[in-house]
Amino acid sequence: MNKIYYLSTCNTCTRIINELNLPKGFLLQDIKTESITKAQIEEMRGLADSYESLFSKRARLYKELGLKDKSLSEEDFKSYILEHYTFLKRPVIIYNNQIFIGNSKKTVEAAKQAIHEQ
Repeated sequence: MNKIYYLSTCNTCTRIINELNLPKGFLLQDIKTESITKAQIEEMRGLADSYESLFSKRARLYKELGLKDKSLSEEDFKSYILEHYTFLKRPVIIYNNQIFIGNSKKTVEAAKQAIHEQ
């Protein structure tokens, strides 16, 4: 399944989706209006290094809750992502069992290359 987890209110996510020039058949899930399920986060984790790699430490709530001063376990990262969409590093692009996490130029270029190599 080819899918992008994103936030429709995020200009960066919107720009990246437009930049990717997606082929037909891609599913888009706005994580603000359609929450991430336990099965979905576990699928992402199966493709990623860790739950921590899926976790956004830039989220305002991360600082507000004082999480940077705590030692978080993998289960903590998973729970926070499931609890509030802001903790998912965005966008998460899944294409042909590869995962691309976040909006760094390098990550976006790698996703673009994977999607358009045929």
